[in-house]
Amino acid sequence: MIKKFAWTVAAAVIALSGTTGASATTSSSAPIDNLTPGRFHRALDPLVGTWKATKTNYVLSSEPIVSRDITVKTRWIGKTGGRFLEEKTEGTLGGRPYYRLGVLGFSNVDRRYEWTTFDSVTPTAMTYRGGRVKVKATKLSLPGEFTDPGILGPRYRGKSIPMRTVITLGKRPTFDLYFTPPGQKERLVDRVVYTRRIG
Repeated sequence: MIKKFAWTVAAAVIALSGTTGASATTSSSAPIDNLTPGRFHRALDPLVGTWKATKTNYVLSSEPIVSRDITVKTRWIGKTGGRFLEEKTEGTLGGRPYYRLGVLGFSNVDRRYEWTTFDSVTPTAMTYRGGRVKVKATKLSLPGEFTDPGILGPRYRGKSIPMRTVITLGKRPTFDLYFTPPGQKERLVDRVVYTRRIG
């Protein structure tokens, strides 16, 4: 009786969770694999490699700051099972050393792209989570929010600022960062344009 009860409970748990091991099955018997990287991960493959980049920043000075000595190295992190891309950016910005570490991936569970960066300018992680994705796209729009340490000026220090990164994939990927300060329209604050480095 106890053994029969245990099997009944196990069957109920599997039915409720919709998963058996690494995959789930819908009513139409089509497998849904929440653990294995798939076509939405593969859409990020064009970012892999070593790039020269031009970075234009519109917020750190009254005039745009343009850096042309930026190097970007992007790779799939093997120890995550190839689920996440690691991006390392180095160069100078406004005559000072610049560094950024970024991690980009796709959540099979939430069906969205997720992007987090850590850099030498902002003393906080910048985290972005896109909307639910239904079809493969060449342009990703990932919103987020951060507490301004004073980048936008003294009156915004400590305030929550909506932000958005737009990643355009292709032969020359582009990363555009937008801020929407309180009471203002969204504006472009940073753009990085990649050019693949050969050799």
